Amino acid sequence: MEYIEIHFGEDFDRSSKGEKSSHDMFQSMNPMFCLTKRLWKPQMDILETRSEIIIQAEIAGVEKEDISIEVTNKAVKISGTRCRTPPDAPATYRLAEIQFGPFERILYLPSLIDTENVKASFSNGFLELVLAKLPVQKPQKIELS
Repeated sequence: MEYIEIHFGEDFDRSSKGEKSSHDMFQSMNPMFCLTKRLWKPQMDILETRSEIIIQAEIAGVEKEDISIEVTNKAVKISGTRCRTPPDAPATYRLAEIQFGPFERILYLPSLIDTENVKASFSNGFLELVLAKLPVQKPQKIELS
């Protein structure tokens, strides 16, 4: 059985947050505006039960070795690269909608999670993370003396 590598840490690089440049905005609308680095964002679902948070990511065409997962008790960062396979013969694209290159998603979680209890699976182009929630601590009563 092969495993997906998961990194645990305290915080993520905040450089991916912040203002979007006009370059970023046009890139998301039309890939023709971006002829250099293409950063795409795979579609994801986050499901929550009483005991766990489940993240599903659609990343077809990405090899398992090209996926990186980093987990804190408040957020999950999923990143990687989808490589383009060049056509065998000289060809002219008439339509190019499939996005290739690096991707990154940072998902801030609705509940604190137990970083010691994380499961990941990858099958048929879908990544699934199952994150166990930390139990909610009941408030302690403190008596005054």
